Amino acid sequence: MGSSEGRNLWLSLIAGVFAAFLLYSYSQENKDALMKKYGSTKVIVVAKEDIPEMSTIYETMLETRSVPKDFMAPNSIDNPEDVVGNVTAIPIKKDQPILRNFLYTPGADTGISMQVAPTKRAVAIPVDEVRGVAKLIRPGDRVDIIAALDSGKGVNQRREAFYLMQDVVVLATGVSIVNNLPRLMELDSSGKNVIQTPLTGDTKYSTITVEADLKQAQDLVYILSTSPGNLYFTLRNPNDRQQPLRLPTSTSDSVLGRPVVDLNAPPAAAPAMPQLPVRPQIPQPPQRKAGGFQRL
Repeated sequence: MGSSEGRNLWLSLIAGVFAAFLLYSYSQENKDALMKKYGSTKVIVVAKEDIPEMSTIYETMLETRSVPKDFMAPNSIDNPEDVVGNVTAIPIKKDQPILRNFLYTPGADTGISMQVAPTKRAVAIPVDEVRGVAKLIRPGDRVDIIAALDSGKGVNQRREAFYLMQDVVVLATGVSIVNNLPRLMELDSSGKNVIQTPLTGDTKYSTITVEADLKQAQDLVYILSTSPGNLYFTLRNPNDRQQPLRLPTSTSDSVLGRPVVDLNAPPAAAPAMPQLPVRPQIPQPPQRKAGGFQRL
């Protein structure tokens, strides 16, 4: 390489560095001008993808961006944690800012219809501390339901306890819904400020909503209409997914260890009497009349 070629290379490098410096200076000047014109920037939460209406929002659906403070829409949200777990009131497009009036807080406004599996039904059952495992059941738990019902009439009447449903998913306890952030949003006495009440340890609920098939829902409605206080919940381990078991009903006799007599069983047939042998009939001789034999 000659001296002229080396000189040209150095001049090209110097010109490139100078051009980059001028570009950086220009961008900084424009940034300063924009900052003076539009003010400082602020972080807002935007949709990372299209989110349909009435969908639960998860963290993977969101991202944050910096925008000029003067360009922020009213009710913009700057913290993704304030969005995750809520439900969209309207469809939200990708890159669209998330506004507070776009969201429903999980509860009565959102319902649980999307949580119910196809062909299943949601049924609410009243509970108290005794029937509801001290109200320690939470949305998403799996439970068994035991019914204690009276059967028979008169002297034959007795109470039987039996497993009505096994391995049942709990959709909600009160207004706390499965798969959503457990919190309740209420206005204060002034009606202006929102108070968030955590429902993680909520024991004020009076109903448990479970998922049932059509026959189970029909049986539950019958029991609730006749003996609503005779349904009891038992809490399962979340990893206990064994098949439903068929157990005999519990009665006072079975609890006390007495022989269990099925009052509904048909009476036992009386033992058959042995048949006596039939004596063969001996033909009678013809009777004789005066003047000859009797004509047969």
